[in-house]
Amino acid sequence: MPDAQETESSDTLAGVPDAFQRLWTPHRMVYINGEGKPKHAGECPFCSAPTRSDEDGLVVARGEHAYVVMNLFPYSPGHLLVCPYRHVADYTDLTADETREVAELTQQAMRVVRRVSHPDGFNLGMNQGAVAGAGISMHLHQHIVPRWSGDMNFMPVIGQTRAVPQLLGDARALLAEAWQD
Repeated sequence: MPDAQETESSDTLAGVPDAFQRLWTPHRMVYINGEGKPKHAGECPFCSAPTRSDEDGLVVARGEHAYVVMNLFPYSPGHLLVCPYRHVADYTDLTADETREVAELTQQAMRVVRRVSHPDGFNLGMNQGAVAGAGISMHLHQHIVPRWSGDMNFMPVIGQTRAVPQLLGDARALLAEAWQD
């Protein structure tokens, strides 16, 4: 006859079962652990993305000095990044033309996301330096994060989990198509 520990289900091993469901996201450990994070300019994902096809690089739109790309670790569906092509870390190092185009692409991205996804608002911003929260601080990028009323609820705060109901490739295709309209 097996002892009590051998017959315990995995649901009870972590304590008393509760009414909460678990959304396991082990793929996020790559991001959390910093695996694949570039160490020098030759590994910069924001330099390599525009050298690929739009689909492979998740590029939504291209300008002369900057481009729009899907965030690989989105906070919400349609989370975009506007990046200058030039490898530059600090906002104050952008040229006037780069600054203008980053702003114009940000505005256009907001228009396109509104048309495609109808968000209730946006978070926009740049994290300058690792201490300020930049996951990749070596190459400047502007975040465009669509938000919906009640979209994330308590999940990121309590569960340290983001529920993103749309695949990156699907979101990229919708946004890239709408960008042309």
